[in-house]
Amino acid sequence: MRIDPASTATAVLALVGGPANVTSATHCMTRLRLTLADPTAVDEAALRAVPEVLGLVADGPDCQVVLGPGVVEEVTEAVTRTVAEAAARADKGGTEQETDVRTALRRIANVFVPLIPALVGCGILAGLNGLLLNAGWFPSLSPALSVIASAFLALIAVFVGVDTAREFGGTPVLGGAAAAVVVYPGVSKVTAFGAHLSPGQGGVLGALAAAFLATRVEKWVRGRVPGALDVLLTPTVTVLVSGLVTLYGLMYAAGAAASAIGTAANWLLTTAGAAAGLVLGGLFLPLVMLGLHQALIPIHTTLITQQGYTVLLPLLSMAGAGQVGASLAVYVRLRHDGELRTTIRSALPAGLLGVGEPLIYGVCLPLGRPFLTACAGGAAGGAFVGFFAMLGTTVGATAIGPSGWALFPLLTGNRGAGAAVAVYAGGLLTGYAVGFVATYLFGLPRAPRPSAAV
Repeated sequence: MRIDPASTATAVLALVGGPANVTSATHCMTRLRLTLADPTAVDEAALRAVPEVLGLVADGPDCQVVLGPGVVEEVTEAVTRTVAEAAARADKGGTEQETDVRTALRRIANVFVPLIPALVGCGILAGLNGLLLNAGWFPSLSPALSVIASAFLALIAVFVGVDTAREFGGTPVLGGAAAAVVVYPGVSKVTAFGAHLSPGQGGVLGALAAAFLATRVEKWVRGRVPGALDVLLTPTVTVLVSGLVTLYGLMYAAGAAASAIGTAANWLLTTAGAAAGLVLGGLFLPLVMLGLHQALIPIHTTLITQQGYTVLLPLLSMAGAGQVGASLAVYVRLRHDGELRTTIRSALPAGLLGVGEPLIYGVCLPLGRPFLTACAGGAAGGAFVGFFAMLGTTVGATAIGPSGWALFPLLTGNRGAGAAVAVYAGGLLTGYAVGFVATYLFGLPRAPRPSAAV
């Protein structure tokens, strides 16, 4: 049934304290992510009861409303428009008042979440181009597909810079200008720490740091120069200072950090792949439940720009497989709970495609133990994929965002797409099986669950 985004936005805003209580509104693939000035104004029970709301994660000023793919984009647009109109009428804006680690992770996630659609689209095109090359089909089309698929990643630093400045209160184009230094080919003529810099050195981490510095410099300068000179001095000093610091410090430091991330990921999988997969696959559902999984996006993006794929996403995707298996076991065991079985039937297709929130908040988490047995299934699937990494077959994703079955078009690895697909499919089947068996045997009481507990 088609929903009315404006009505849903109005209902949500009314239950989070009104438009004036919202200081920022963004979205990921399934969630409307709101930052609230007064978290106590949220009516959680009423918000969960809104028909279009699939779940809610309210943690201090960070309020995440689960709406599902497709719906969330339209509702976020309506929320943003309503908040902007209310702010214009009131002639005031939000204030920044959060300093804890969780807030920092959320704000970093807000920088990268808007980039996911382009990463997905370009990743699928890169995979399609690889298939055409291997099959020898349409050779004249391959150069064009390669350019289209690679152009965004070549300039991703600029987009990161724009989003960083927007998120932290700076001028977006100045953030983009500072971050563009990282990927400009001319940096190869600059020497820092006794060596020539390389275009792209530091990647998205360097771009994030450069743009963040630019916002701080911009605010400092703007508060100290006369208004008549602001239009000339503020952008000039902002770009100059942030650019010099980026060239002679941030690129080198971020490059070292990015290299360390790639080295650590490869070492982890080749030396302790099964154990690493067990831990990552088992703990990812709690991260999703808390909304902290988006904080991993910079790591995924760094690995993609370095190696062409991220080896962590396929491991983490096993958590969804465990949840699907657990939900199927609940469906089989609770034959007399028609309402819950209806919820599972409606949410299962999304779960198979990697959208796990409907199953988390509608099935596993409310029941308690099935959430834990779903984590066990995810751990088993992660251990399966990690075990093959120890044997020399790594599985990677050329983009982030999708998981479950939707990740198949994005899979690749050191032994080609075929081997990666086979190992990933084996991991999914393992996650389904262990999640089902663990839930069937240990996840539910023997007596039928009363319908009132739903």
